[in-house]
This record gives sequence, C-alpha cells and structure tokens, in this order.
Amino acid sequence: MIAALRRLGVLGINRRNADYTLAWNERRLYPLVDDKLTTKRLCQEAGIPVPKLLAVAETHLTSRRLLDQLAEETAFVLKPARGAMGNGILVLEQREGRLWRGARPYAREDFEYHAAGIISGLYSLAGHSDASMVEERLETHPSLAPLRDDGVPDIRVIVYRGIPVMCMMRMPTRLSDGRANLHQGAVGVGIDLVSGRAIHAMLRGHRIEKSPDTGQPIVGLLLPEFDVVLHTAVAAADQTGLGYVGADVVLDARLGPVILELNARPGLAIQLANRAGLLPRLDAVDARLGPKDGPPVELTLEERIALGRSVAARLSR
Repeated sequence: MIAALRRLGVLGINRRNADYTLAWNERRLYPLVDDKLTTKRLCQEAGIPVPKLLAVAETHLTSRRLLDQLAEETAFVLKPARGAMGNGILVLEQREGRLWRGARPYAREDFEYHAAGIISGLYSLAGHSDASMVEERLETHPSLAPLRDDGVPDIRVIVYRGIPVMCMMRMPTRLSDGRANLHQGAVGVGIDLVSGRAIHAMLRGHRIEKSPDTGQPIVGLLLPEFDVVLHTAVAAADQTGLGYVGADVVLDARLGPVILELNARPGLAIQLANRAGLLPRLDAVDARLGPKDGPPVELTLEERIALGRSVAARLSR
C-alpha cells in the first residue's frame, strides 16, 4: 500500500511536516495565520476582501456585552480567533424575539456561555486563552446553493512558493451539521485548476457524483469567478511570508471571493478529493523555481498562477 501511494505521488503527513511545513514556514510567522484576527488585519491592509468583523471580546466581562454590540444584526457568526477544524463556530441565522435561530434556538445566556468557553480556550489550538470574534454571516453564491441544505462551502487552495498547486471545494452537509470540514462529514470536491470545474467528489473516503442532501450533480459543476478565487488565495498567501499555505476562500453571494482563513499546516485530504498526489506538482514547482538557497526567480502574480495551471494540466493528462 505504501509503495503504491509513493508511485502515485501522494504526500504523507511526515513528509509534509519535514519537507514543506518545517522547511518553508518559519515558526515566527505562524501567528499570522493561527490567529484569525491577525490574518484579517493582514488581508485588509493589502486590500484583500474578508468577512466584516462585527465585534470582539477578549475577557469574560466583555463577552457579556457582545450581543449589545450586535443589536442591529439579525445574522452573524461567533468563532474562536485561534480555533481549528471548525470547532467552536456558532452560526446564528435569524433573530426571533428573545431567541436566535441556529442549529437550535439560542437564548442570550446560551450565546454568552459559548463566548465564555471560547475565551477560556475550549476550542483554541493549544488550549490557551482565546478571543471571541463575531463576523458577518456569509451567503452561499447562487450557483452553489442547490448543492447544500445548510452552511457555506469554502474553496481550499494549496499555495506552494507562491504557486497554486491544488484546489478543492469543501461542501457542508446535514451530516457535517452545516460545517465545511471533511472529518465532520462535509463533501470534498476536487477542482481542476485550469477550468475551475469539479472533477471528483468524495464523502468520508467514498466517491460520489451527487449532493447527498439535494441530489444535485456535483461533478461537472463550474465554479464562478474562479480566476478571482485563485488571485485572492495567492495574494493572501503572499502576505504571510509562508511558503506552504492552505488558503480558504468563500464565494459570497454579495461580496464574491473573500478570504475566510489561512493555514500553515493544511490537511492532505485534498489529494483524495482530486484523486491525485501533491508530490509531482510540488516537485514541478521546485524544478521551475530552483532550490531554496538559489537565486530567486521573479514572477508576477499572473505568471505564478499560469505556472500552477500549467503544471496541473501537464500532470493531469
């Protein structure tokens, strides 16, 4: 099995950590992506679109004032600034009197309890104290809406040395409770880098062709504004100084492509969604750009995207 995976160019976690995460991502830069508030500021300063920040609480006292700051909002998302894998995210879709509708009805005390848990570090990467942040609730792009019942899909782009090398869409399902996380039951959809078309789909390791919730075909779907998606992902990765990044983009119905978050340790299931290994693409980028300590190859953002697409097209034949 291991030999077969190697022949297919599948990148394993040990090699990802040693040859890419540790080799290309300086530890001092991790806070730029591990803290969503920092990532948001970084992107805003560079003119890269992100969801609007509505409120922040860093202490239990200020967490009790969050809802007062949101008095004019009917829908929003509460999340940990330093969370991971979608844990701790609370989506409130509509206000109904003294309650808010989400996965279940939430009263004020439920919201405050959840915000306090975030601040206590219940969902943070290392269990350290955290901040509760509230963002505007994004709306699924109309072209993607027929595929899901709840939740907003996101698009993960792996950017290596400034080059986009692989892409997938993570589509929430009833099984995943509306969250776009594969380990919770979201659908992973492989996206062709050249065309932006869905070429494969998987759910819990099994190939599928249609949405498990709506029955609508997935394979063959053409993502709208895909060129902008790639530009947004690569431009955001550029701001971090990291060489191996997973950029998560959401196609919002009103705003278009926006950066949701960046990840210095992107998962490897994107290879299953694409039915292709990452290693041949990473090797092709290294062959074009040369060794890390060699003379830099200066390419524009457009040229880097074209290179990523060219590599993907050649290796997909």
